[in-house]
Amino acid sequence: MSASRLVMQGIGLSKRFGHVVAMDHADFELASGEIMAVVGDNGAGKSSLIRVLSGASVPDEGRVLLDGEEVHFKSPLEARLAGIETVYQELAVATEMDVAQNLFLGRELRKPGWTGQWLRQLDKGRMRAQAVEHMRNLGIRIQSIRQKVDTLSGGQRQAVAVARAAAWGRKVVILDEPTAALGVRETRQVLDLIRRVRDHGLAVVLICHNMPDVFEIADRIHIHRLGRRATVVDPKQVKPNDVVAIMTGALEPDAVPSALIAQEAA
Repeated sequence: MSASRLVMQGIGLSKRFGHVVAMDHADFELASGEIMAVVGDNGAGKSSLIRVLSGASVPDEGRVLLDGEEVHFKSPLEARLAGIETVYQELAVATEMDVAQNLFLGRELRKPGWTGQWLRQLDKGRMRAQAVEHMRNLGIRIQSIRQKVDTLSGGQRQAVAVARAAAWGRKVVILDEPTAALGVRETRQVLDLIRRVRDHGLAVVLICHNMPDVFEIADRIHIHRLGRRATVVDPKQVKPNDVVAIMTGALEPDAVPSALIAQEAA
């Protein structure tokens, strides 16, 4: 990787649950404007890593840096306030609300003046106008911004969740299995959307089990094994079988020619 600015780092992260070591001095580095895929076998510690980076869990050891400054997230809300948005596999969309309401969920705009301040009236017109503009900028096609989410397809619901993260994430968007349970066409739409989110200047962390999707969209691949980072590779220079072999322990990272290992940012 070129000497891009690091937007997020995890240094020596450890997390234990009783006698179970979920993370063992794990490292992580994410550069600005890249899609970093995180892959690993079941129980490798991927979820623990993502929970720490997203503020859902506090590490027992180690540090998290955002734009070079150490941060101490005690909740996902604190991470969100710092510019990190997360879309979990279980979509947190309100199906009985429309698309615009979901985009502004928890961040509703109020009318100017005393009607908004004292009567707490929502500025639905402004929210709908901004929602239309945001969805258009991301290339998301939905029949109406007033359409209830429960009438959308699985791919469209995923697009709404990703669009909300992109709307409010100033630095990093973390996506947990965004193409799971989607058909071929819907998967294509979501992958294209993730690219557009990256192209809008956000760094993206993609947790994904689908290796073809990973190799199609990722700029780099972080391979997690036994609670720590095994290596980071360039998908343009390695084969999926090599990544799976490193994930499972059938192949040591050193066995991959050094020219194929993605250079990690200093």
